[in-house]
Amino acid sequence: MRIPIARPALGEEELKAIRRVLESGILAHGPEVEEFEREFAEYVGVDYAVAVANGTAALDLVLKAYGIRPGDEVVTTPFTFIATANAVLYQGAKPVFADIDPKTYNIDPNSVLEAITPRTKAVIAVDLFGQPADMRALREIAEDRRLALIEDAAQAHGAEFEGRKAGSLGDAAIFSFYATKNMTTGEGGMVVTNDRRVAERVKLLRDHGQAEKYLHVELGYNLRMTSLQAAIGRVQLRKLDRLNEARRANARFLTEGLSKVQGITPPYEDPRCKHVYHQYVVRVEDEFPLRRDELKAFLESRGVGAAVHYPIPVHRQPLYRKLGYPQDICPNAIEASGRVLSLPVHPLLSRSDLEYVVECVREAAQRGGR
Repeated sequence: MRIPIARPALGEEELKAIRRVLESGILAHGPEVEEFEREFAEYVGVDYAVAVANGTAALDLVLKAYGIRPGDEVVTTPFTFIATANAVLYQGAKPVFADIDPKTYNIDPNSVLEAITPRTKAVIAVDLFGQPADMRALREIAEDRRLALIEDAAQAHGAEFEGRKAGSLGDAAIFSFYATKNMTTGEGGMVVTNDRRVAERVKLLRDHGQAEKYLHVELGYNLRMTSLQAAIGRVQLRKLDRLNEARRANARFLTEGLSKVQGITPPYEDPRCKHVYHQYVVRVEDEFPLRRDELKAFLESRGVGAAVHYPIPVHRQPLYRKLGYPQDICPNAIEASGRVLSLPVHPLLSRSDLEYVVECVREAAQRGGR
């Protein structure tokens, strides 16, 4: 048996959408992108959505739209994919790392407060693994300090915090539509906001700084989304709630099956949130007879895809070591990086797949204890 850690849920509807675009002959600058933007903004509950080439481009452009520049600081988490912090470096600004809540793995508002200096201009909160950060507390901090609050919802399509969709919780937000995300266009990203000026600036920057055809008013980039990507995205958006419910049901099954395995801590769900389980992340405690990497190897030997998100906190990456970041900051992030393990939770899993995953973890617990 082979159970992959992730698999995109694509089918005949996406093929039909691709065929429709190909037959139209409009592969770029077409109505598909505008419709996708309109539909996505409506789904999230914001006024504007701007489609771009990928999630990293979305982060880069939204920081540019907020005027982040050399000498500025942006507070974010070290326990995420490196693109979040790198987007700050693209501006010539400095990422400042705040520690995480050890239960949710999201950025800790109290640590954010400690990280703010007179040079701080923004906070980037990542909705990690499909669960929103504590956006109520972060919003209060941002408003009190007059900081931009940017939500990195790259892993949280359709998630909710206090009844509001991820992406609508900050001043602006970004999404990624990479192949493994809860909805995908292969590659692709989106900036969402209620601020018209931010949306207009992102639109300008994504298309060579072009205010109108062949009139370029500033240095821009080629970071547009194609019509083919947008067509796939429109289909995926219509499926998103159903796919997320499948993920949530799979997560409930896994939690029920693993909650009695000594040394395995299932994911924590903040009661204020709707967790959409981009990843199902367990914590391997000292009581478990195998170390995290040993459990990962055991599962893979049994055909169960497992992954570590993330094995090295950003501030400990070689790039950031070279930049002089202290290696002993953010102890909760360091601790989590040595213990977390992602198990398959994607919506294409069968009941027998899920039973097998649980069975393999239980087998590891028994074998390791001998």
